[in-house]
Amino acid sequence: MARYFDVHPQNPQRRTITQVVELIKDDGLIAYPTDSCYALGCQLGNKDGLDRIRDIRKLDDKHHFTLVCRDFAQLGQFVQIDNSIFRSIKAATPGSYTFILPATKEVPRRMLHPKKKTVGARIPDHPVVQALLAELGEPLLTSTLLLPGSEEPMTEGWAIKEALDHQVDAVIDSGDCGPEPTTVIDFRSPQPEVVRRGAGDPSLFE
Repeated sequence: MARYFDVHPQNPQRRTITQVVELIKDDGLIAYPTDSCYALGCQLGNKDGLDRIRDIRKLDDKHHFTLVCRDFAQLGQFVQIDNSIFRSIKAATPGSYTFILPATKEVPRRMLHPKKKTVGARIPDHPVVQALLAELGEPLLTSTLLLPGSEEPMTEGWAIKEALDHQVDAVIDSGDCGPEPTTVIDFRSPQPEVVRRGAGDPSLFE
């Protein structure tokens, strides 16, 4: 059964955050709220966690996983960003955006798109996630909590606990976090392409 953590949305309890991070470091898989719906997350090197996310969501090997980063400095360790892209992304972070970018060698190969060698990256604007990332000291390997056959991601902790009780190790509940996933911007071409419209304002990249 998954552990259930009730966390204050603005002032997350340090002791609880520490417990969740210990679980993540012990190869746990969590469901956690962000600034744009719930996500599934595990430690970067957790191969079993990656496989469990694929199984829960029924994903193929072409899915872009996302690195949820604490800040711009951390993001820059894992993706390649030139000066023009830097300015565009900097202006939109933290926020409800995911950016598709070429990965550096710091990213495990199994996370990458098999042909394009790219990965998703984002910096969320959510106190609970920022507290987790600060305690963890590295990005979370993440995917939107959108179950097969569902049109919208899950948004309520109790419902996630009920649905995934034996598939995740913990559920963090800090209240409703909204139904929209991130806006996804693909930076593989000279001009950024909005490939999914979501919670972030896409006009910044159009």
